[in-house]
Amino acid sequence: MKILLISPTLEGIGGVAQHTRDLIKFLKKSGNHVDVLSSENIPTIPIKKLKNPSFLIFSFLKTKFMKQYDIVHAQHPIGALAMKNVSGKKILTIHGIYSQQIEMLHGKSSSSLSNKYEKNAYGWADAITAGSTEAYNYYKKFGSNVSLIPNGIDIKSLAKGTDTRYKKQIIFAGRLSIEKGIRTVIETGKHLPNDIDLLIIGDGPEKSFVIESIKNCKNIHYLGYQPKEKTIPLIRGSKLLIQPSTAEGISATLLEAMACNTPVIVTSIGGNIELFNNDSGILIEPENSKELLQKIISTIDDDEKLEKISKLALLQVQNYDWSTIGKQYLELYQKLLKS
Repeated sequence: MKILLISPTLEGIGGVAQHTRDLIKFLKKSGNHVDVLSSENIPTIPIKKLKNPSFLIFSFLKTKFMKQYDIVHAQHPIGALAMKNVSGKKILTIHGIYSQQIEMLHGKSSSSLSNKYEKNAYGWADAITAGSTEAYNYYKKFGSNVSLIPNGIDIKSLAKGTDTRYKKQIIFAGRLSIEKGIRTVIETGKHLPNDIDLLIIGDGPEKSFVIESIKNCKNIHYLGYQPKEKTIPLIRGSKLLIQPSTAEGISATLLEAMACNTPVIVTSIGGNIELFNNDSGILIEPENSKELLQKIISTIDDDEKLEKISKLALLQVQNYDWSTIGKQYLELYQKLLKS
């Protein structure tokens, strides 16, 4: 098959970028021809609130001159306008619930506009894929052409080794942003016992807040952005991974922690409920630093509980390997081409 993938970005540790990189790798390995449009090969305005809108416009203009593909697969609603412009069967993958994410980050007025755009984008696609049951149920209200295909990870390709820098090491690895719960992480970290060390890995709009907030905290260590080959050993070397998000689909970071035998403490929202409702993780309420602190302290020395959680998680994460998830995409592509 000749496939065009459209994604706002391919770089960094963000879920959309990582998902797209892994999908490209799987499709090429399966013998398909894959072209990609992203901000790495299309001009964008490098300002926070203008990068995505500029990608939407410039990718649309770029596709005016593109030839036909078998499959045109947009990895975010921002890529849907460019998707509309290219001949071929069209698929839109939505990570989370787009309009809800926009409201959380930019307010209700922006959410209203994004909701209208989202519905238009839905109509341009021959098929929609949602990455979590919550998102699937939400988009199913718009029509019947929705499939549930969760995010995946390539378990065999995860970096080897273990990086344990402190005896009782816990970790947050992800985008430093409000919706990822970084402020809850910092508030919790400030009250950790002295013998528990918190590593923070990532970059994002809350970076300055993080750096300023931990100046006097000896057991909170900000390591900045780290590539996957360094992040994975740090996750594997930690007693717990914490991710108190306020919005989440099926998080690649959480799947990686599961594959690394590192137990997680996460909020009871979105895809987290889907992943961890069977005691394979610890669920807490969103924006509750006191509960997060209590769970860390009560769990970190309970080796029996940690082992039980990690074993269940390791079994469950096998269902999210790209050997399984990739086949679901190929089956959807073939179904569309036959229709």
